[in-house]
Amino acid sequence: MTRLLITREMPERVQAAARALPGADVTLRDDAAPLSPEAAQQALYDYDVILPTLGDGFGEAAFSRADPPRARLLANFGVGFNHIDVAAARRRGIAVTNTPGAVTDATADIALTLILMSTRRAGEGERMLRAGCWTGWEPTQLLGLHVSGKTVGIIGMGRIGQAIARRCHYGFGMTVIFSNRSEKQLDFPAEQMPQHELARHADIIVIAVPGGRETHHLIGPGFLSSMRPHAHLVNISRGDVIDETALIAALEAGQIAGAGLDVYEHEPDVPDALRRLENVTLLPHLGTAALEVREAMGLMAIDNIRALIAGETLPNPVN
Repeated sequence: MTRLLITREMPERVQAAARALPGADVTLRDDAAPLSPEAAQQALYDYDVILPTLGDGFGEAAFSRADPPRARLLANFGVGFNHIDVAAARRRGIAVTNTPGAVTDATADIALTLILMSTRRAGEGERMLRAGCWTGWEPTQLLGLHVSGKTVGIIGMGRIGQAIARRCHYGFGMTVIFSNRSEKQLDFPAEQMPQHELARHADIIVIAVPGGRETHHLIGPGFLSSMRPHAHLVNISRGDVIDETALIAALEAGQIAGAGLDVYEHEPDVPDALRRLENVTLLPHLGTAALEVREAMGLMAIDNIRALIAGETLPNPVN
């Protein structure tokens, strides 16, 4: 019998697939909050397989007990896995998988949503209307940035970055520039350049890098000061990629025109100073929030679990 813990409620189709796994004893946790590091550690000793979600506390502390854990697999629900210390898991003989590909288009769509909401000041307009403050159309009301034909800078040209770039180039006729840790050959027009150069040339900048130590506060005061005054910054990666304090200061000072955020440095806590600003669009981490996408993510995680149970090669190992 394989004991499986699903750390948060999943779409019914995913839960049904989990229950149908051969020889699986499935526990569905009924708490919407992420696992604490203490609970995550205990789970490693109570279950053979864990299907964790964003924010579950599988950091270094979860793997600190000396005795061998029972768990053999963390089948992560999502492509991002910075909430899991993969190296520590590997040292304890625990494999980690994720769900690449399933989230690409949905996350790219949210990036475009934020680009348009921020540049065209849609959030401000909706708040004005809902508050009963709209007095009718005016020639100079809520004038924003026209995105067609502008230059978009993509930081991180992986699957999601490329999907965003294609939408911008083919959908809006935008010039694409990008920065990436390694050289990229792409099948659409785009120019690679250092990050500080990108900041100086882009009208819109989208961050699409993985989370983790290497990208923590990648975007800070220096980068923000290099951006053009009319430029907008969009983040659909991980919240701590941006130094949130520095971003708030830049927005308050009008150093950049606006920002669109789907993720936050200390999620779900969003600073009051950020929420008060009119020149920032704030979404509650909607990147993959479509039923068919969440089902695809969950079923991909289940496929990894099925492979483990059958003694087969894991389809989506995190290396």
